[in-house]
Amino acid sequence: MDKKALRREIGALKKQLTAEQIETASAALARQLFAHPIYQAAQSIYGYLSYNQEVRTMAILEQAQKDGKRVAVPKVYGDQMEFLWLDDLTAVAPGAYDIPEPVADEPIADDDTALILMPGLAFDREGRRCGYGGGFYDKWLSHHPGHPLVALCYGFQMRDQLETDPHDVPVDVVLWEAIV
Repeated sequence: MDKKALRREIGALKKQLTAEQIETASAALARQLFAHPIYQAAQSIYGYLSYNQEVRTMAILEQAQKDGKRVAVPKVYGDQMEFLWLDDLTAVAPGAYDIPEPVADEPIADDDTALILMPGLAFDREGRRCGYGGGFYDKWLSHHPGHPLVALCYGFQMRDQLETDPHDVPVDVVLWEAIV
């Protein structure tokens, strides 16, 4: 299936999710993440602020701060993205594409070993991912390699195999939760 068709299919499935299904799956995924050695070893988390029907990340970011981890989230500048430290998780507003991002333009996050939570539309068990089409994470990661990468998704976002492009950066771990 080509990326356009896949994006349409997954997008339609996500739009069918109820708020309760999103919250229940998000809580279960947070528990999986917190139990994973890759999270436990991280000193910093580069997360993202959920948009539309994405897995909810605010509780994850709050818990990471409680666990003594530093938290950063992305901010888009034109066709580039930077991760900014975000000590106050409420200091955000709709930014590029109406996705929540920090109000401030600094400080730029600087942990070369931070765990990155990767958003995406679809994943496979090998860690290949289909993003939303902007290429922001792939571009950023091409200049900042070596970070551990974890994706959180709903079960219907998992595919047996995804066809990807050479520039598509795979994730190290995909955690998923079935929707009931």
